[in-house]
Amino acid sequence: MRFYTTQHQYYCGIDLHARSMYVCIQDQSGKILLHRNYRAGPDALLGAIDQYREDLVVAVECVFTWYWIADLCSRKGIAFVLGHALYMKAIHGGKTKNDKIDSNKIAALLRSGMLPMAYVYPQGMRSTPPGIFSAAGCTWLANTQSFRRTSRTPTPSTTCRTSRSVSTGTPTAPA
Repeated sequence: MRFYTTQHQYYCGIDLHARSMYVCIQDQSGKILLHRNYRAGPDALLGAIDQYREDLVVAVECVFTWYWIADLCSRKGIAFVLGHALYMKAIHGGKTKNDKIDSNKIAALLRSGMLPMAYVYPQGMRSTPPGIFSAAGCTWLANTQSFRRTSRTPTPSTTCRTSRSVSTGTPTAPA
C-alpha cells in the first residue's frame, strides 16, 4: 500500500457526493481554515480553494464521482490524490460518521502522510465502453434479458441499489 507523503502548505479533504461536497482545508499545523458544504461543481470548488491554491493538495475518497475533480485539478495544476476507499475505511473507520467528520479525516490523513493512495487512471483510459452500463443510474444499455438468461455472473439487480429491494446475491428471474 502506498501513502501520500509529500508536504504542502494546505491540505484539502473532500467528502464527495453526486450533488454535494463537504470541503475541509487544513494548514500544516492542522488548523481548520475552511470547513463547509458546497454544491458539487467546478466553480464552487475553485471558489472554495482559490485563496489556498499556491501550495495545495486535494484528496478525495475513491467513489464513483471523483473523475471531474481529478480532471479539474490536472487542468489547473493542483496536486490531486485519490484515496483508496477500502484502506481509508480501515484506518479511520469509526461509529461517528457524517460528511463534516469525513472531510476533516481525509484532510488529516493527507496531512499526516497516512492517506492510502488509489491509482488515478488517465482520462482517456476510464471511459466506459458503450453498451455495457451507465454507473450513474445502474441502467443496462445492452439486452439485459438475454444477458440474465445466459450469464451466471451477478445481474444489475443484484449489484446495484435500485428501487427494488436489495437481493441476497441470488440472480433474479427475468421480469
